[in-house]
Amino acid sequence: MAGTTSYEPEQHIGGDSAAPGYDPSYVPDSVKSFVAHMYRHIREKNVYEIHLMYETSFHSISDRFFKDSPWPSVDAVATYVDNDHVFCLLYREMWFRHLYARLQPTLKQRIDSWDNYCNLFQVVLHGVVNMQLPNQWLWDMVDEFVYQFQSFCQYRAKMKNKTEQEIALLQQYHQAWNVYGVLNFLRALVEKSTIIQILEQEKEGLVQFTATDGYDYSGGSNVVKVLGYFSMIGLLRVHCLLGDYHTGLKCIVPIDISQQGVYTSVIGSHITTIYHYGFANIMLRRYMEAIREFNKILLYIFVNKQHHQKSPQYEQILKKNEQMYALLSISLSLCPQVKLVEENVNSQLREKYGEKMLRMQGYDDDAFALYDELFSYACPKFITSSRPSYEEPLVNYNQDAYRLQLKLFLYEVKQQQLLSGVRTFLKVYSTISIGKLATYMELDESTLRTFLMTYKHKTHAVDANGKITSNANVDFYIDDDMVHVSESKPAKSYGDYFMRQIIKLEGAITNIDRIKLE
Repeated sequence: MAGTTSYEPEQHIGGDSAAPGYDPSYVPDSVKSFVAHMYRHIREKNVYEIHLMYETSFHSISDRFFKDSPWPSVDAVATYVDNDHVFCLLYREMWFRHLYARLQPTLKQRIDSWDNYCNLFQVVLHGVVNMQLPNQWLWDMVDEFVYQFQSFCQYRAKMKNKTEQEIALLQQYHQAWNVYGVLNFLRALVEKSTIIQILEQEKEGLVQFTATDGYDYSGGSNVVKVLGYFSMIGLLRVHCLLGDYHTGLKCIVPIDISQQGVYTSVIGSHITTIYHYGFANIMLRRYMEAIREFNKILLYIFVNKQHHQKSPQYEQILKKNEQMYALLSISLSLCPQVKLVEENVNSQLREKYGEKMLRMQGYDDDAFALYDELFSYACPKFITSSRPSYEEPLVNYNQDAYRLQLKLFLYEVKQQQLLSGVRTFLKVYSTISIGKLATYMELDESTLRTFLMTYKHKTHAVDANGKITSNANVDFYIDDDMVHVSESKPAKSYGDYFMRQIIKLEGAITNIDRIKLE
């Protein structure tokens, strides 16, 4: 049900997951010390030490002893943690996450990981949880859960070269990573946590949740509440993978994306939330909302990425950063609202995609191919959640969902291309008669009116509150047979320009001061 990080590249399946000579019962002294201390800190609710061991010690031990092999089995370490059932479930969760990150899981290991998530979440949902765990770990649980579901669906859809043993296992364990099971666990965590009610009460000043980053400083547990909170983001991601963008956005309505929140306390959660939120809005033609949120997260990464250079997630942060720039270039090409983009972000965007964005404005076959290229690079790895057909001949269908979403997106782009002439002429005139505009566009008046109505439709969208909003930089209305045009002109901002020059000057002065004169 969860995995390493939403940015982890798709693993190829096949081969044995264990390196030659791997002994699951051998436990190095550093691992004995790690699990014993981790167990003690969890019992003492020492979140700081847990986070330090989870983020630093686990990765350093992995690099030293288990670069190409799994960690010791849970049976081998259980004796060092008093055979504690919950700790063993947490250890296995980390064990499988390491396996997915470093190796190639077998089908049986995928199924075992599903069973472990089921057991772990059953404890959270139906047991008494008295732990405080770092938000990073709780986010990684939900994130990995969704990632492994996505990975399993992609693996299962590649039927062509499956062995008889693999097909038999898939048929035997058909409930493993079932889409309804995944969605039900995430929804159950949201309901159990009462997080929606907690966030509503927080708005009224009755409780504190965001201010404490979800932690309970009165001696209670943060596990259920924060897992429920992150599960809303997990639901957004799952629904985006399935192509159900409207439902995905509904799942995170309780989280105010325009404000700082617990989701921003973990860099992976922050990026995953905005990436899927922005992508869903693009697919629903809410381009301005996507532009606004991509601008904010890209500016945040631009300013803060150096602080995450030593993070295991750094490469994935950079990858998602590049994908979001590609999505921003798509959004601005379809909805040229550059005034919503901060200067530093705009500068990076021009450097990366400036030339392509100019070509995308051409609305020809070349532009169409660029939309295809950027969408394919930046979109999520869509999944087909249905079970495969085991009838001969076996065929791969892992690309079907992607092709469908690409087709829908390009169909929308094609419709926008048909309207390019309308936009071009509307930019030239403040008023023009229907007859004159029809003559210039070489259309009859009836067809032109249809085009104008289509333009109105394509430049308006229904927002999350049910209100109709305009994405148009050039709008118009028709009075009798006259078209009256109003173009939104962004106010020039000189402050950003002077701030950039001041920063450059300060940098130059600093460099000059470092020079030692002979």
